[in-house]
Amino acid sequence: MLHWIDDYFGLSQAGTTVRTEIVAGATTFLTMAYIIFVNPAILAEAGMDEGAVFVATCLAAAAGSALMGLIANYPIAVAPGMGLNAFFTYGVVLGMGHSWEAALGAVFVSGILFLILSILPVRGWIINAIPRSQRLAISAGLGLFLGLIALRNAGIVVDHPATLVGLGDLASATVLLAIGCFVLIGALEARGVPGAILIGMGVVTALGIILGVSPFEGLVALPPDIAPTFLAMDVAGALEIGMVSVVLAFLFVDIFDTAGTLIGVSHRAGLLDDKGNLPRMNRAFISDSSATIAGAALGTSPVTSYMESAAGVKAGGRTGLTAVVTAGLFLACIFLAPAAATIQDYATAPALLYVACVMARGISEFDWEDVTDFVPGIITVLTMPLTFSIANGIGFGLVAYTALKLLGGRSDQVSIPLMVVSALFVAKFLWLDG
Repeated sequence: MLHWIDDYFGLSQAGTTVRTEIVAGATTFLTMAYIIFVNPAILAEAGMDEGAVFVATCLAAAAGSALMGLIANYPIAVAPGMGLNAFFTYGVVLGMGHSWEAALGAVFVSGILFLILSILPVRGWIINAIPRSQRLAISAGLGLFLGLIALRNAGIVVDHPATLVGLGDLASATVLLAIGCFVLIGALEARGVPGAILIGMGVVTALGIILGVSPFEGLVALPPDIAPTFLAMDVAGALEIGMVSVVLAFLFVDIFDTAGTLIGVSHRAGLLDDKGNLPRMNRAFISDSSATIAGAALGTSPVTSYMESAAGVKAGGRTGLTAVVTAGLFLACIFLAPAAATIQDYATAPALLYVACVMARGISEFDWEDVTDFVPGIITVLTMPLTFSIANGIGFGLVAYTALKLLGGRSDQVSIPLMVVSALFVAKFLWLDG
C-alpha cells in the first residue's frame, strides 16, 4: 500500500514521506476548519437550514480537497470561499431579493461555466483579460465587504438614520467577547500558531458559555439531514436576465481566487516550472470547478482553493496526499454539528474580520504611480462594500479602468474582451438596474 501511495502521488520524487504529508494535511485542516462553523452561520441568514448547510460544507470541502489531491496532485485544500458566501447571503438573497434556491442555481451555472473554461484552452486568455490591478482590487474589495459584515455581526458597527452607519454598544458582553476573540486570533497568528482562528473561536466560545452569554449545544452527534438543501437549486431562476451579473461575479471571483491561490501556494512549495508556470493547472481548475458544481448540488456557496494551504506546505506538504488527508478530516467533521450550533456570532464575526484583513492587503500592491491603474482599483474596493455587491464592485472597477485607459491614451493596455465585458456592465447599470 505504501509503495502504491508513493507511486501514485510521487512522494519520493517530491522529497516527502507519507508521515510528512499526513502532518501537512492535518496542519492545513486546522488553519481552515473554521469554515465549517462560519459558512453555515452565514448561509442560514439567507433562510437555508443551518444543519443541512453544515453537512454540505463538510462534504463539499471533503470532495473538493480529494479531487484536488487525486486529480491534480497538489497539496491545496478546497472549501466554500469566504466573501462569496457573504455575497450569496447579503448581496444576492437579502440585497437583490432572489431566493436562496436561485442563488444556488447561479452557483451551479457558474460552476458549469468554470468547468467548460477549464477544459477548453482559453483559461489563460480569461485570466489575462482582466488586468492585474483589478484582480488585486477584487480580492481587496471582497475583504472590505467581508469586514463590514463582520463588524455588523459583532455589533461594533450598527445602522444609523443620519450617517448610515454608527458605533455599537462597546460595553455589551458579546461585543467585548468579539473584540477579545479578534485580538486573540491576531496574537496567535503573529506567533505562528497553527489553527489560530479555530483556537480563538473555541476559547471565546468556551468563555461565553462559562459567563452564561450563550448555551452549550454539545459536541458530537449524528449528522443533520441534508435533504432541505440537497438538489434544491433553482437553475431556471438562475438563467433569468437579472441573474447574469451574479453568475459572472461568482465565476470571475472563483477563477481569479483559484488561480491566485494555486500560483501562490505552488510557488512556496517549489512546484512551478522553470518559466514560472504551473503544470497541471487545467486539472486543478477542473477539480475546483467540479467541487463548485457538487457544492451547489449539496447546498452551499461557491467552493474555491484556500490560501491557508500554505500552512500545510510550510509543514512539508508537497503532493496531493496532503489534500486527501485534509479531505478525510473534513469528512469526519460531519459529526460535529452540535459544536457548530454552539458557536455564536461573537466568535464567528472575529474570524470573518481577520480573514477580511488578510484579503484587503492586496491594496498595497497597486501601482500608486499610475492614476489609470490605482483609481479604478480603489473604485472597486469602495463600491463593493458600499453597494453591498461584489458584482457592482467588479462592474464599476472594470468600466472605470477601461474608460481611464482609453481616454488617457493607453488603449494598448485594454484588451478587446475587457472592452466587451465593460460594455456589458454599462448596459446592465443603465438599463437593467435603471
